[in-house]
Amino acid sequence: MGPRAIEYETWRIDFPRTATRSEIRSALTEHAEYGRWELWRVRRYVDGRCRVWLRRRRYRIAPSPWVPRAAAR
Repeated sequence: MGPRAIEYETWRIDFPRTATRSEIRSALTEHAEYGRWELWRVRRYVDGRCRVWLRRRRYRIAPSPWVPRAAAR
């Protein structure tokens, strides 16, 4: 078996042209600290809009094969 590919989930956030850099920075910092999101891509448009893509690693946890007796009933 070869190495498994890392899977990511993505999230797109659109900021209006009226949003300041400090507002955008604080929003992205909050998502990074508490949601474990990382900055993936940023697109600034001519009209001032900002579109940001965040991604985070998707963790797969295998269920435990052991089932306690109390839960088996």
